[in-house]
Amino acid sequence: MQRKGLGKGLSALIPALEGSAKIIEVEVDDILPNPRQPRRRFDEVAISELAASIKEHGLIQPVVVRQAGSQYELVAGERRLRAARAAGLTCVPAVVRSSTDLTSLEIALVENVQREDLNALEEATAYHQLTEEFGLTQEELADKVGKSRSAIANSLRLLQLPDSIQGLLQLGALTAGHARAILSLDDEEKQLKLAEKVTTGGLSVRQTESLAKLWSAQPAQQRSPLAEREELGRTIGRDLGARVKVKIGKAGRGRIEIHFNSLDELERLSRRLAPGAVQRFGTVDHS
Repeated sequence: MQRKGLGKGLSALIPALEGSAKIIEVEVDDILPNPRQPRRRFDEVAISELAASIKEHGLIQPVVVRQAGSQYELVAGERRLRAARAAGLTCVPAVVRSSTDLTSLEIALVENVQREDLNALEEATAYHQLTEEFGLTQEELADKVGKSRSAIANSLRLLQLPDSIQGLLQLGALTAGHARAILSLDDEEKQLKLAEKVTTGGLSVRQTESLAKLWSAQPAQQRSPLAEREELGRTIGRDLGARVKVKIGKAGRGRIEIHFNSLDELERLSRRLAPGAVQRFGTVDHS
């Protein structure tokens, strides 16, 4: 039976003031941003509206922070904190919890997903970070956020899209449904062409799926050099677990581009490609 909502959700990740949790008043200038915040874009109009409400009623729901030396690092509640600053508050109520990097990211992710604050690409990037940086399996991740494993897998597949299409998804010009239909095409040139048709022609998801199906069913023609390079890149990428591009110029010279989304993924690829160098120098230089 498929789970609905977000399973255990935020209430399981932030138990009501148990253990080491406590509420205190914290100066907003002492709260550092969460470097693992999965959300990248904030609706300034919505924040202004929330600021107006805070001016009238105060900040009713505390933010969640963890100790960071003499200051605090935000775990959850960035919208509320931004609105509180906009409202002119110098202090805000905060739940102080002992939290690991993993728990901090989990809480930030679940809070945003529960409120549907993340766009599809931000959600996929957060899932990728949890699997790559903390080694969670898709099954473990699905249990934590209360979604099916197939939903997690479909979300992660969005990161296989070309950068330009990911940009359209980030901006809201494409929906996750459009993106999944585009992903059904195994040719990057066709993917780019279909994305352009969606954005310029205002195609619905159903129309996009139909067009993708039609293009996939077209008889195969002689493969172009571009198609062959793309297929070679996909083959190498599947072996490495990363997105790979092969570029060939004049006289057969060229380069192979291996894309990564975090320093931890870079280290994983380094261990795969040059294990001797990693053992010799200890780790990848993150500076």
